Amino acid sequence: MARYTGPKVRISRRFNEPVMGESKVLAKKNYAPGQHGKTKKRKLSEYATQLAEKQKAKYIYGVLERQFENTFDKASRKKGVTGEVLLQMLESRLDNTVYRLGVAPTRRAARQLVVHKHILVNGDVVNIPSFFLKPGDVVAVREKSKSLETITTALSINGAKKYNWLEWDNKEFEGKLINLPPRQDIPENINEQLIVELYSK
Repeated sequence: MARYTGPKVRISRRFNEPVMGESKVLAKKNYAPGQHGKTKKRKLSEYATQLAEKQKAKYIYGVLERQFENTFDKASRKKGVTGEVLLQMLESRLDNTVYRLGVAPTRRAARQLVVHKHILVNGDVVNIPSFFLKPGDVVAVREKSKSLETITTALSINGAKKYNWLEWDNKEFEGKLINLPPRQDIPENINEQLIVELYSK
């Protein structure tokens, strides 16, 4: 199954949230997409609500179904609250960390930087977007990639994004995962308990 490449705004309108990034269209059309988007409002079943929450998390982090299931399976075997561990694992993906550090404007762009071998982890090239980082790991931009317009523009517009679990050195173009983020520090609007309930059936 290929990664979703369709209209991003359509997905955001389905959830009435900017899950695929901010958009002016979402503010103008704050109703579901499609012919009956304005008028058709049905009450979702418990299962449908849980499924929608999982789908939203998948779209936000750009993860495919099998990847998501595998991540949940690993999270359920770790110590701690499964839902929180799941989000921590999604946050510690290499592509998401590159995005959080401000090196790329979107997760899609961050994924592309990783795949095209512009990113180092502890001094070695890693081109696997789903690579899970551990506390203490250092993520850096390759020396020959520091002048890439995508990277310089992202950093100049937004600057290095500030998160409690990350630190960034603007001179060296490198960041560090200090620790896994506690749930209250993760900004995504996801009800992870619904996802846990879905997989518990």
